[in-house]
Amino acid sequence: MAHVSAAERRPQLINAAIALMTREGVAAGSTRAIASELGVAQATVHYTFGTKEDLYRAVMEQLTGDLIAQVERAAPQGAGFEETIAALAGALWRTVEEESAGYRLLTELTLLAVRTPALDEARRSHHRQVNEITERIMTETAARTGYVLAQPADLVARFFLNGFDGLTMQRLHAPEEATERVDLRVLVAATVALAGGRLDLTAGPID
Repeated sequence: MAHVSAAERRPQLINAAIALMTREGVAAGSTRAIASELGVAQATVHYTFGTKEDLYRAVMEQLTGDLIAQVERAAPQGAGFEETIAALAGALWRTVEEESAGYRLLTELTLLAVRTPALDEARRSHHRQVNEITERIMTETAARTGYVLAQPADLVARFFLNGFDGLTMQRLHAPEEATERVDLRVLVAATVALAGGRLDLTAGPID
């Protein structure tokens, strides 16, 4: 049998772990089960990642990277501040609806990380990266449109994301109570109200 390097095995095991835990939940994600999902020996997991927590961190990094890419793609070119916030909310919500199993897995892993010291940095990194990309989009949109924020962009980004997290928790755990269309409009309106921006009429023409 041809030797497969750890560098090649790494993405294979990450994808196997995501497939297994998306289907059966985080509790099912033992190294033995993940190895079986890929059809390799359990020792291969430990050789490639060291510990189960190391593999879980890699899974969180993969899922976070996918989410950030979706956020970046959602930012419309040439739109105003409120339109941009609405587009972000809509795109993120489509992720929750269309890829609910994967989004639920990331949520479960993030909650697990609260009680797992070995995963704490992965949890912090997840929140930091998502906050930073959302803050950057808001900052760049405000600068491009001449929209002067009355509150710091990082505060507005955290408010938006915390509100969105609340809506997704309701959607994931009590879908019969979710009224996402109304709730998303309220979240967008509240975020814009908190931003409290105004157009800078002295900034010159807007491209």
